[in-house]
Amino acid sequence: MNLCGRLGNGLTALLAVLVLGMTGACKEKPAEKAQVRAFPSVSVPSVLSEDIARAQEFTLKHYWDRFADTSLHHLRCDSLYIGGVAKEDLEQAFANWLYVMTEAGPASYDKAVGVLYDKIVLCEKADSSSNIYEGTVEVACRYFYDPNSPLRDEEMYLPLCQRLAESPLQDSLHRAKYAKDAANCSLNRIGTKAADFAFSDKNGRIRTLYSIKADWTLLFFSNPGCHACKDIIEHLKAMKGFNESIAAKKLAIVNVYIDEDMTGWYDYMPYYPENWYNGYDHNLVIRTDHLYDVRAIPSLYLLDKEKKVVLKDAPEDRMYHQLSQLL
Repeated sequence: MNLCGRLGNGLTALLAVLVLGMTGACKEKPAEKAQVRAFPSVSVPSVLSEDIARAQEFTLKHYWDRFADTSLHHLRCDSLYIGGVAKEDLEQAFANWLYVMTEAGPASYDKAVGVLYDKIVLCEKADSSSNIYEGTVEVACRYFYDPNSPLRDEEMYLPLCQRLAESPLQDSLHRAKYAKDAANCSLNRIGTKAADFAFSDKNGRIRTLYSIKADWTLLFFSNPGCHACKDIIEHLKAMKGFNESIAAKKLAIVNVYIDEDMTGWYDYMPYYPENWYNGYDHNLVIRTDHLYDVRAIPSLYLLDKEKKVVLKDAPEDRMYHQLSQLL
C-alpha cells in the first residue's frame, strides 16, 4: 500500500512538511544518456498495514531501497537531479521520511539514519560518478541541522554527523567539521540536565537557571530588535492559559540575552513581559565557555521541573504545540 495514504489514515499527529529551496553540489553525467524518474516510494505489505509500529519499522528499513539501487545506471545527476530524481521531489520524500521517524520515536533514529547512510555509501562505491551520496548528505544535513529548517532535529542529525566524521569519503576538513557538529549536538541533549548558569536582571539581581522553580521552564535566548523574537513573545502572550500558568508556577520563562550591547538590551526592556525572568549573561560564559550551542537567535529550550531538556533548540511551531499540551 502507499506510504502517504497509510500514514494519513493511521496516524493522527501531523508534522509540517516544508521543502527548503537550497541546492547543493553534484557530479555531472552526459546529458544524452541521463534518465529521470519519480522518487520510488516504498509499499508496506498488507500483512503489516494494520500494525502501525511494524509498518513504521518496515518503512524505515526499506524506504531508500529503490532510490539507492546500485544496479541503476545512466541516471541524471546534476544540480537539479539527484540519482535521476528531481531535487524538489527528493526533498519532499526526505521530509516524509522524517515524519515517519518522528512518529516512530527517538529509539528509531540511529538505526534509520544508519540504513540510509549505508545505502548511499554503497552507491558511491559502486559508481563514483553518481551524486546520490553527496546530494543526499547535503539534503540531510540541511533538513536536520540548518537553523532555518522547520524540521531540524539534533537527535536525528547526531547519528549522521558521527558517521560522516569517520567517513573516508569525506576529506579531513569536512570530517573535522562533522566531528565538531557531533560535539555540539551532544551538549544539553534531550533527557539530560541542562547546563546551569547565572544571569543578571535589569536591576542587577543575580539569579541562576536552577534557582527558577516551576514545573516547566522555557529557556529563550533572544536579542533586542530581533523580529522573530518579538513574534515569539507576542505568540506566547496570546496563548490560552499562558499567564495563568506563570502565576501558578507551572511555567517560567527565562529570557536571556548573551551578547554585549547592553544599551540596546535596556532600551528593549518595555517589550519584555514583567512576569518573565528577563536577564543577560553578565559573565559572558554561555558563548565563551560554550555552555550552549546557540547557533542562531532565537533559540528555544523546554526544561522539566528537574531542568532536564525536553526540547532542544526547537522550531517555534513544535514548541508552541508542546506548550499548548502542557497548559
